[in-house]
Amino acid sequence: MALDFADRELPGGLLLRLRREEDAAALAAAYTRNRGHLAPWDPTRSEDFFTEAGQRTRTLELLALRSLETAVPLVIVDGDEIAGGIDLSNIVRGAFQSAMVGYWLDRGHTGRGLASVALTALLDAARDDYALHRVQAATLLANHASQSVLTRAGFERIGVAPNYLKIAGRWQDHVLFQKILHD
Repeated sequence: MALDFADRELPGGLLLRLRREEDAAALAAAYTRNRGHLAPWDPTRSEDFFTEAGQRTRTLELLALRSLETAVPLVIVDGDEIAGGIDLSNIVRGAFQSAMVGYWLDRGHTGRGLASVALTALLDAARDDYALHRVQAATLLANHASQSVLTRAGFERIGVAPNYLKIAGRWQDHVLFQKILHD
């Protein structure tokens, strides 16, 4: 059984919901619109990533991971547009009961607390619906905005991982954060 997620209303009439195959065109438009905005924080993307076909393929991959209960891919919707995304990934069960979280926002929706609200909603589901114990996140050293989002959501800094991810074409150090969901 796939991990369910109940739609959540966000401030400003936005909606947090599961990603769907039908979102491919809106996702392609959002990523194209935000290409420069996201480039310093993202892996180098192929041209196909910015197309409807590329987003349909990526969405189907994420939905397949959801059916395996290893991911929960969500989008933030503003009318007919995608305003961002937030995902739980690498869900591990057994003694670990842990996952990673990642998120992005359209440049027109930053600075209003939307990422914090969406993250808090996903953390509630991670604790209450998915019975996870711990969620981890990583940010580039210079991504102070994302670090603030994590801190507001109750994450604690646990260290720095050298050469952690290949972002913007090079291996870069990341600050690691975690939030323990159960005592």
